[in-house]
Amino acid sequence: MIYLVGLGAGGAREISAEALGALRRARRVILRTAHHPAATTLRLAGIEFETPEESDNPDRARQIAEFVLNAAREVNPIAYATPGHPLIAEESVRLVLEMAQEAGIHTRIVPSRSFLEPVLEAVGYAMSHGLQVLDAGTLPRVEPNPNLAQIYYQLETPELAQRVKTHLLRHYPPDFPVTLVHAAGVEGATEVKTVPLDQLDRQRYDPLTSLFVPPAPPRQRRFEGFTGLVEIVSILRSPEGCPWDREQTHESLKPYLIEEAYEVIDAIETGDPERLCEELGDLLLQVVMHSQLAKEQGLFDIERVIQQLNEKLVQRHPHVFGEVALEKADEVLRNWDRLKREQKGHTSILEGIPRSMPALLRALEVSKRAARAGFEWRDIEGVLQKLEEEERELRHAIQSGETARIDAEIGDLLFTMVNVARHAGIDPEESLRRMVDRFIQRFRQMESAAQAQGRRLESLSEEEWEQLWQQAKQQQG
Repeated sequence: MIYLVGLGAGGAREISAEALGALRRARRVILRTAHHPAATTLRLAGIEFETPEESDNPDRARQIAEFVLNAAREVNPIAYATPGHPLIAEESVRLVLEMAQEAGIHTRIVPSRSFLEPVLEAVGYAMSHGLQVLDAGTLPRVEPNPNLAQIYYQLETPELAQRVKTHLLRHYPPDFPVTLVHAAGVEGATEVKTVPLDQLDRQRYDPLTSLFVPPAPPRQRRFEGFTGLVEIVSILRSPEGCPWDREQTHESLKPYLIEEAYEVIDAIETGDPERLCEELGDLLLQVVMHSQLAKEQGLFDIERVIQQLNEKLVQRHPHVFGEVALEKADEVLRNWDRLKREQKGHTSILEGIPRSMPALLRALEVSKRAARAGFEWRDIEGVLQKLEEEERELRHAIQSGETARIDAEIGDLLFTMVNVARHAGIDPEESLRRMVDRFIQRFRQMESAAQAQGRRLESLSEEEWEQLWQQAKQQQG
């Protein structure tokens, strides 16, 4: 039998009668630390105890648990006593419970008051909106939640305080007030001191020091990294957030998603890394906004979006994460198409191409997929011959005056031009975009030239139009 005994938060008055009785019955008493007021109480009560050897080993909790289990195998019953309540903020107790169950050794929890109540009493905080209780030694593995109050325990040294300070500065401003509580629950010895966060590592510390960090309203927060972005969006969508953001839906956000995507493309074309960085952030915001909307509807959240993407990338790259041998890019694309059809249950290689894509981009994607399936001309000469054929058919359609026929033939001609561009290694969307840019520059040059002559473009003759156009081409390229 192992009695897992809580020594309470402070002196003799904190130890429960039940805990004291268990310590008297035990044939061997082990204290996690002798640096606790209860140790003096036990000595005065004539209860002998021992403590595991002090160590800075990061796995000290497991070492203590093994020490306790070995003692339980030799003597029955024993008591393992920890400050406060044994089930609150005691990693070694958790490990003792796990190891004892595996070894078939019975355990019994014998509680006293934890350190939490005295700390909350000392700072006057009513725990009505949640509380995080964090071991200072677990940082940075555990992220604090600034929406909740936090208590850091086992803040025993300035080195640990420095680590906590560095971690908290990612979420709070340097002047954010935090409160140190020394000897909470020890009658006549409790000390409370509030200091700015950036001065946290300049205070005194001992094994009875705890840190209280109050909840931070958004205006007092620092938001860093991807988790900070997700939280900002959540706040903007909250009742206390932004009226405009609260009104948005998936439908209302569609134009912004498209706009931000094109602004990323513009930034890429400018070659300005700072602008590209900014525009990628704006595009990422749209992803997070849509994910937040879905989370509020109970559908999915950003974590699920990311996890599904991770799984998809691994599944679609068996030549990287598996044992499939693919060496050429076209082999990778064909395999990607096959896996995508299998995973989505598509019967056609052309399924899944969004109809809302710009027509030129959609035509290119359809053309690429059809070509990967084998529906392809042998060389570009065959495509050019097809282009001549489509041009003749368009002429005949125009001569017929049938609107539907003209519409169809223009579509055929444009689609064939997309295939010409693909065979030539040219992105038709980008090619047309650049052409439109050139046209705008030339036309503006023509406007300037006409104004310099005191003329309006509308008043120019056909010959004058052509003359200005040729001049603009020479000047603008």
